[in-house]
Amino acid sequence: QVQLAESGGGLVQPGGSLRLSCAASTFTLDDYSIAWYRQAPGKGHEEVSCISISEGRTYYKDSVKGRFTISRENAKNTVYLQMNSLKPEDTAVYYCTTAECSPYTNTYYPTSDWGQGTRVTVSS
Repeated sequence: QVQLAESGGGLVQPGGSLRLSCAASTFTLDDYSIAWYRQAPGKGHEEVSCISISEGRTYYKDSVKGRFTISRENAKNTVYLQMNSLKPEDTAVYYCTTAECSPYTNTYYPTSDWGQGTRVTVSS
């Protein structure tokens, strides 16, 4: 069973920054495309960003484009989500999964189970 571990969430003021980490202990993340999702209270999972397996292309939803950056650090077997200029509407539990990133529709299809997630709260 493929499962990833998210970390790095917390409470931050509007306009602040956080960096989330997505790590795997039993397989190599570089062998997979990885996507970040979020789930706000009372809502379903929302796509956030995806990084592809081969060329490392990155994809973002309009709601986070220009503020969030997804990246890999292969030496640490970790994928990051750098979140800047945070807004209250970014408040959610954030999850990462292995995924298929569609460059044609900017849609990300999860291919592994949801983990525990990491909670991000943006509030003054």
